[in-house]
Amino acid sequence: MSAGSRLSLPSYTVLDVCGTINVTGSGSGDQAVVYARGVTDVEVQHLNVTGAPLYGIFVRNGTNITLGQIDMRLSGGLGIRIDNHGDRGVRTRNVRIDNVYVSGTSSHGVETYGVDGLTVGTVVARNTGYSGLLLNDTINAEVGTVDADGAGTGTGYAAFRTANRNGRIGDSYPTNIHVGQVIARGGGRGVFCVPESGGLVIDRVDIADTGSNAMLIENCYNVTIAVQSGSVTGPGDVRLAARSEFPNNSEVTIQNLTVTNSAINENPCGENITIRNNTLVNSSLNVC
Repeated sequence: MSAGSRLSLPSYTVLDVCGTINVTGSGSGDQAVVYARGVTDVEVQHLNVTGAPLYGIFVRNGTNITLGQIDMRLSGGLGIRIDNHGDRGVRTRNVRIDNVYVSGTSSHGVETYGVDGLTVGTVVARNTGYSGLLLNDTINAEVGTVDADGAGTGTGYAAFRTANRNGRIGDSYPTNIHVGQVIARGGGRGVFCVPESGGLVIDRVDIADTGSNAMLIENCYNVTIAVQSGSVTGPGDVRLAARSEFPNNSEVTIQNLTVTNSAINENPCGENITIRNNTLVNSSLNVC
C-alpha cells in the first residue's frame, strides 16, 4: 500500500493480517497502515509491516484498544503512536499492547501521549531513530519488558523514556507507572525521565554501551529504579540532574545496581534522594 493511504478501522472491529503489508512511496499528515480515530473496541491481532510508513499504527482518541502481535521491520517513519490529540480534554483509555518488534524507524518505536490505562507486554526495538518506548502524559501504565538495541543512536532519546508530565495525576506523582525490565545496548540513553515526569518504578535494568547517559533522571518526582536488581556498564553514567526552570528531583531512589566502568553522579542536589546498595566496579560515586 502507499504511504499516502490508510486503512481506517471503525469501532467494534477486529483486524487480523495474515501476510505482510509493504509500504511504498511517500505521504503526509497522519496517514498510517492502520488508522483509528474516535473509536471504541478495536483490536489488531496480527500485523506485519515493512517499508517506510508515516505511522505503522496510529490511534487517536480511542477506548478499549488492543494490539496483539505486531512486527514492523521498517526503513523509516514511526512504529506505533497512540494519543488523544483530537480532543486533549479526553484521554485515550484502556490500551493493551501485547508484543511488538520494531526496527528501522526514523522516529520512535512505540509512543503514547495522553493515555489512561496502558498495559504493554514486550517492546523489542532495534535501531530505532528515537526511543524504543516513549510514554508522554500517560498514567496508570504497566509495562513488562523494553528490550532495545541501538535506540536513538546519536540523540538524547532512550530505550525507555517518559516525558511531558508522564505519571502526573492531578498535581502529584503517585506511583502509577510500573516497568518490569529495561534492557538497553548502545543507542542514546537507556532510561530517561524528562523534566516533570515521575510516579515511576522499574524493577530491573540491564544497560551497557550507551552513547550518552545510561540513565538520566532530570527534574523527576517519585522514581525508584532497580527495585530488584540491575547492571549498568559504561561509558554512560547514571545521572541525577535538574534544569533551573523546573522543581528539582525529589523522592528518587537508585539502588541494587552493579555499576561497571561508569559513575553515579548527582548535580545539583535533589530532595529526599536515596542512593543505596550499589556495587561499584571501576566506577565513582559523586552524590550529595
